[in-house]
Amino acid sequence: MLLRRGLTRYLSPEQLERLRSVRVGVAGAGGLGSNAALMLARSGVEHFLLLDHDVVEASNLNRQQYWPRHVGRPKVDCLAELLHELNPAVQTDCRQLRLGPDNLPDLLPLCPVWLEALDGAADKRLLVEQAMLGERWVASASGMGGYNGAPMQKRALGRLMLVGDFTTDILQAPPLAPRVTEAAALLADAALTIILDRDWQTA
Repeated sequence: MLLRRGLTRYLSPEQLERLRSVRVGVAGAGGLGSNAALMLARSGVEHFLLLDHDVVEASNLNRQQYWPRHVGRPKVDCLAELLHELNPAVQTDCRQLRLGPDNLPDLLPLCPVWLEALDGAADKRLLVEQAMLGERWVASASGMGGYNGAPMQKRALGRLMLVGDFTTDILQAPPLAPRVTEAAALLADAALTIILDRDWQTA
């Protein structure tokens, strides 16, 4: 497979095995989740649990990894399609649902590493808190709206990796591709740090 063969130039067999063996939960398949998931797939991750209740809308095309042909279709299905197109070895479990206290207890144990890419503050807090209580690793983003904003940062707090500018309210600054993608890249980098440098296999 082309992607696998190409990655052998940059990563050791041990690193590639870690990336291929981990299952990453992606909670939210919008601007953060769709971009970060594809970056992780380009880096060698091959197992994903994709969660999102929404469908692709025209207003999503300015920053999310979707194309006009995807409008009207479930985001999780479209993202899975793109991941498989990039690497046919990728395995995806797609759940078109809204994450909440009723289904999170069943979903959380399915992955040792999670990307929090949700929109609502309450949903973000729920996933992060429950992931840490459940001894999962989680990367979460906050602050990425507008343009020419505060510098993006990355912070490690135990099993939690935080990325973003930590100041910008997405409700007050429009979500535009450059900063959303920048935050998604940091989110993917945080996940790679967990997978390659942390002992997530004990989770």
